Amino acid sequence: MRIKHSFLKDVFWRRMRQNRLALVGAGIVLAMFLLAVVAPLTGQDPGAIDIAQRLQSPNWAHPFGTDDLGRDVLTRILYGARVSLLVGFLAVGIATLIGIVIGALAGYYGRWVDGVLMRFVDLMLCFPAFFLILAVIAFLEPSIWNIMIIIGLTSWMGVARLVRAEFLSLRERDFVLAARALGASDRRVIFRHILPNALSPVLVSATLGVAGAILTESALSFLGIGVQPPTPSWGNMLIAGKQTLGTAWWLSVFPGLAILFTVLGYNLLGEGIRDALDPRIHE
Repeated sequence: MRIKHSFLKDVFWRRMRQNRLALVGAGIVLAMFLLAVVAPLTGQDPGAIDIAQRLQSPNWAHPFGTDDLGRDVLTRILYGARVSLLVGFLAVGIATLIGIVIGALAGYYGRWVDGVLMRFVDLMLCFPAFFLILAVIAFLEPSIWNIMIIIGLTSWMGVARLVRAEFLSLRERDFVLAARALGASDRRVIFRHILPNALSPVLVSATLGVAGAILTESALSFLGIGVQPPTPSWGNMLIAGKQTLGTAWWLSVFPGLAILFTVLGYNLLGEGIRDALDPRIHE
């Protein structure tokens, strides 16, 4: 088994290296992550107001220009990356955890457990996710933590279906039957033997889910019900630049490009991982 796993790992990395688009996506994701990490090292305050410097076009002192309060746009984009990536990772983490638990229980036990859980999944899928998020936020205070939790609680259904399908396929395999014959508990069989072999599609879904969560957070912030100023977020930077789009184009263009490249990077990486893990692709 160890030899097989080592072989599959080598095949995965070889396919990833041969996929140029996946490498581009990985490079974008890594670059955004590094920019978010080093943002505090710039020594710049994203909330520092300098009216004398307001609405300056891109120049050597301010490569991305300044906004209507004289704040440096580049610094705010770097700090906005921290917000977007935090929302993306934690929201997807919540969604993945819920989806794994529900999908594993439904796929392993089957029968009435599967029926009840999957009908609940179908019920959740009946509601448009974005409008469900809007409805929940209407009753809560807009904040970054509420945004993360709500996105996570409304986006786990796809993961649950993926995990259920994998468990239905794996639960009758010889290694699972052998574990049961040796007296392994259901919890051990689920989490030690089946789940590690069912995580490949979950990894792809989680990677693509980060892009979706970043887009959702940006849309909510753009509508004014997401991350609230003065905390910099790519979404609320876009809405701030809408009023001066004709005269200060940089206030909307640069945050928009940050969203575009980040989402593109995660989508390319996710597609690359899916292709690398697809057993139907022959060498």
